This record gives sequence, C-alpha cells and structure tokens, in this order.
Amino acid sequence: MLTLHVYKNNPKLGRQKSADVCALDAHVCLSTKCAKGGITLCVSSQREQRLPHTLIATVADRPGVLARLATCCAEKGYNIRSLAVGASERPGMSRMTFVVDASTDALEMVGELQKLEEVSECQDISAREFVSRELAIVRVQGGKEMRKRLMEIVDIFHAVILDVAPNSMIIEVVGHEHTIHSLTRLLNDYGEVEIVRTGRVSMLRGD
Repeated sequence: MLTLHVYKNNPKLGRQKSADVCALDAHVCLSTKCAKGGITLCVSSQREQRLPHTLIATVADRPGVLARLATCCAEKGYNIRSLAVGASERPGMSRMTFVVDASTDALEMVGELQKLEEVSECQDISAREFVSRELAIVRVQGGKEMRKRLMEIVDIFHAVILDVAPNSMIIEVVGHEHTIHSLTRLLNDYGEVEIVRTGRVSMLRGD
C-alpha cells in the first residue's frame, strides 16, 4: 500500500499538507514537484513484499538426523513450511531444502543448524538466483462425464494422468508452487480433491 501525500507550498506559512490519497499498490517511491500551483507530491511505501526463505543443507545420512534437525527448529521456534530430503551426489550424504516463513531469521537458523554434527553445509539461497520445483499427485473425484473437462485442465498445466478409475482420476503435476495451487483450485470446482506434495526442491543456478 502506498500513501500519496499532497502538500501546498504557502509563501507565508511554508509547506502545508492538504490531502492524503491512498490505495495505490506498487513498489516504488516518488517525490516530485508540480510546476504550477506550488504543489509537492510525495509517495511513501507502507508495505514491502516479503517472500519465504529457501535454505539448502547437506547432512550425513544417519538414523535420527531428521529428528535432530526438527527438534532444533522446534526449540528455536522456526516455522518450516516445507522440507524435502533425498540422496545427494556424495555417498553417505543427503541434501535438504527448507522453506521457512519470511519472519524467520534465516542467518540465525543457518548458524544453529551448522552447530549440529551431522550438518556438513547449510546456506540461505533466498537472495541468489536458483531454480526450484515441486511435485504433486492429485486425486480428483468424478465420473466419466467429467473426464473430458479434467483432461483439458491437465493439458493446460502440462500435467500427466497417472490413473483413471470409474469415479476418480489421479494427476501428476510438476512446477512452481503457484502452478500447483492454481491447478488444485480449478480441480476443486469439479469434485473432492486429495493431494500429496513433495515440498520445494531447489538448486543454485550455474556461474
């Protein structure tokens, strides 16, 4: 939200505020002076978009590692929105992708995780260029009279039909979280939806 402050320049009394105009949604700040009438326009931002943090970590593939990481995050009050883990290119090591709330102190979280013996490396990549994907499997309830419309939606989102039953269909979609949200919202209009998601996996772009 931006607030537009309108000032009138009075030669005797100086600059006086004459009006405030709100309801501008943008991410810029502007200060300019009108050539006629001695009017100064000042735009100030009241909101800055905050995105969740993305962290990647390389950890030892040992029993109990995930529990220790979860306990550490719970004790410090870090709210994990998604966590994906799988084998890495290094034998005996796994790679994790964390997505945490924007209000989380990411640098502090990285420091706390690096204190754990099992954590080989951890970094916040939020401010760097990276690619990310998420996979979701969605079951939507509906008979054969709905299949044509469902298949059209599947084609739009470049998804894949994994299974077709008399009264349901299972769909696989890979993409950004926004893509998955959009697909599930549309499918909700056609029947009850059941969904399983992997969570975000991310990798830094090459140099």
